[in-house]
Formats: sequence, C-alpha cells, structure tokens
Amino acid sequence: MTYEDIKSLLSAIDDPVMKLETVMDLGTHIASVPDDAVCTEITGCASRVEICRSGNRFYGRADSAIVRGIVAIMISLVDGKSPDEIRQMNLMGLFRALDINIGAGRLNGVNSMIRFLQNL
Repeated sequence: MTYEDIKSLLSAIDDPVMKLETVMDLGTHIASVPDDAVCTEITGCASRVEICRSGNRFYGRADSAIVRGIVAIMISLVDGKSPDEIRQMNLMGLFRALDINIGAGRLNGVNSMIRFLQNL
C-alpha cells in the first residue's frame, strides 16, 4: 500500500480509536523480509523495531501491533527511494499529516525511525 493510499484511508476515519485499529491492521500487511536484506534495529523505540533494506526496497519488523503499523507507514514513505531522495523528504511532516494520535513515547520511536532513514 502506498503512502497516498494510507493517507486516503486514514483521512476517511474520524474516530481516533478506529484510526489506531486501522494503523494496526496496516502492520499485518508488511511484506516478509527477504534473506538478502540488511536489517538494523532502531534504538529509541519502546518496542523492538527493525528496518530492513534490500537495494531501494524497504521492509520492517516490530513486536507490537501498533508499532508494526507505524513501520508499515514509514516503509510506504521511503520504499523505492534512494538515500538522497529520502534525505530530501519531510518524513515527519508527512507522518503528522496522517493525524494519528500515538502519544509521546511512540512519537519518539517515529523520530528514531526517521533519523535512521535520513542517515542511510
């Protein structure tokens, strides 16, 4: 699912709880990590999170349903893009545009994912 698909889906939901349930559902659709992918554990997340890369394709894993959904969103933002293209993106602005109420702790994790992605 592309970022635009996710944005369209979430913008149609007004109820914050339903929005979070939808984010959790997004995490169930993350593609399996291929054997040749290089995975990095993201420090600064409350959950165990790995973002994996094979060329310009991105994958992810997390041990929490909501965080898996957040990882799916982050992957949708960068999948297929080069490190230079990612550095030029306003990842936090794009994430905030989804209007997901995730709380300060998880937002720290999003910041950690963004730092990792922008320093590839």
